[in-house]
Amino acid sequence: MPKAPKAHEDRQFMRRAIELARMCPPSDTAFSVGAVIVVDGGEVATGYSRETDAKVHAEESAFDKLDADDPRLATATLYSTLEPCSQRATPTRLPCTDRILAAGVPRVVIAWREPTTFVTNCVGVEKLRQHGVEVLELTDLAEAAMSMNQHLNVR
Repeated sequence: MPKAPKAHEDRQFMRRAIELARMCPPSDTAFSVGAVIVVDGGEVATGYSRETDAKVHAEESAFDKLDADDPRLATATLYSTLEPCSQRATPTRLPCTDRILAAGVPRVVIAWREPTTFVTNCVGVEKLRQHGVEVLELTDLAEAAMSMNQHLNVR
């Protein structure tokens, strides 16, 4: 049975995701996002936007570092600085919410919701919750999570 995360652990891993978001190559057409996958209080994979190619999302990059059928994912928490996408501009790539659901991750922690800058109707949080995923929003860390995206017209 996995141990329940504590509030200080949630903030610790979100700060780690924010550090990763600062590593993103800058873009005028996409947000800089960091992601951390945690199991039993330990980091098992990380990712950030544009880490491996110009189109890779943070969550996608983190998942790509694990086997798709890794049994640890069934007890994992995914920390992402931004709400996981519910649609992609690149139709050949699976939206991050679909990746989370396919992996069976039961818990997601985010710092801020997807604004309408690039996507008019992101429903990542709603879709995850509809499928039984616990979603926690750490809105007090939203400003730090958005800080590397100030060059964009965030709205």
